[in-house]
Amino acid sequence: MKKIAAKLWRIIRGPMQWRVLWLWHSKFMVGVTGIVRDEEGRVLLLKHRMWPEGRQWGLPTGYANAKEAFEDTIVREVREETGLTVKVCELAHLKSGYKLRVEVAYEALYVSGRIKVASFEILEARWFSPDNLPEGMQDSHRQLISRQRF
Repeated sequence: MKKIAAKLWRIIRGPMQWRVLWLWHSKFMVGVTGIVRDEEGRVLLLKHRMWPEGRQWGLPTGYANAKEAFEDTIVREVREETGLTVKVCELAHLKSGYKLRVEVAYEALYVSGRIKVASFEILEARWFSPDNLPEGMQDSHRQLISRQRF
């Protein structure tokens, strides 16, 4: 049976193999988070409307669109939620093991713009010192901010 399966696999090469793999394997959403810092070392935090009451402060975050590079997801999400332009730097965190989600986080630098909250999802956006983060912040985001950078 294994020899037959291997032979069939070689016969269906290319796009058909991708279709079979896509049908066979799990599908995941990719949540992408940006640890956006300004020239003073402050971090950009957003008060998210849809997050649980009392835990609404957190980093800019969103889901990657199909065919979108994760770095581009951060640039898009920050622009949509705050109007700011950022430059993505190094990968800060990658975590899998969730049922249908993978989490990715990148360090990012503020480039330009003024905060203008025009998103339905965001109540407020502000810069905070890493030593003076607000109450009601996601613990996982606190850990991302305070992690040792290499």
